[in-house]
Amino acid sequence: MSFRGTNASSGMGVADHSKSTYLELQRKKVFRYVIFKIDEKKKENDCRYAVYDFDFVTSENCQKCKIFFIAWSPSVSRIRAKMLYATSKERFIRELEGIHYEIQATDPTEMDLEVIRERAS
Repeated sequence: MSFRGTNASSGMGVADHSKSTYLELQRKKVFRYVIFKIDEKKKENDCRYAVYDFDFVTSENCQKCKIFFIAWSPSVSRIRAKMLYATSKERFIRELEGIHYEIQATDPTEMDLEVIRERAS
């Protein structure tokens, strides 16, 4: 999944196929998660966005579903990549309606299943 390139200071535009893939996750339950990256000329293996469709059962025994937006920006990422993802995040979230929770992670432990369960409860 990718973004369309625009002025980085105003964030990146969201590509149509990224929006349609998100809708397939949200409405049709085709995917459990989708990982998005900003297309750049350089091959980067670091910052990403992810959307996770989390199903769980509440303490009242009710089946629930919450959609998490995860902004993954490891501490070892290049400054340019971190800035690009940070400036594009809000616009991206606005274009994906139905996000329930947002997680900013710099380490895998900040987005593990226990953290997601705790936030959803």
